[in-house]
Amino acid sequence: MTQTDQGKVWLTQDAYEKLKSELEHLKGPRRAEIVAEISAARDEGDLKENGGYHAAREEQGKNEARITQLEQMLEKAEIGETPADDGVVEPGMVVTYKFEGDDDEDAESFLLLGSREGAPSDVTVYTPEAPLGAAINGRNKGETVSFTGPTGKDLSVVILDAKPYKA
Repeated sequence: MTQTDQGKVWLTQDAYEKLKSELEHLKGPRRAEIVAEISAARDEGDLKENGGYHAAREEQGKNEARITQLEQMLEKAEIGETPADDGVVEPGMVVTYKFEGDDDEDAESFLLLGSREGAPSDVTVYTPEAPLGAAINGRNKGETVSFTGPTGKDLSVVILDAKPYKA
């Protein structure tokens, strides 16, 4: 998933469906659960010292904030296809790289996405706006790319592989 210049959020169909499903759950069953928790806690009496009531209200606020975030993201969503397996780095690709001069055993991999939203938890995620992500986005497998790291140091990496992410 990536943020485009026009404010659109690029998502694969799979990521879109996952976020849409999460939104439906939060607006339906989860919202009803929280209302029931608040109601049960309210029935216990004194609200000033009722930890269950305050915890449920806090959870309600978090739930509503997430609903708003998902609605905005899905509203801006632009559904894209899974990238082609052509070795060109682009959002939705798992990129394997090494720092120039390192051994292949020191290679690292990450998933290039526009946001951590809907990102799998089993892989490191970089955005195309991150220094490394910006440097390699659109580049090809086998290329050596130089960029300035977050600390201001000039770095060079070799792109070893770029494959579409498969969940």
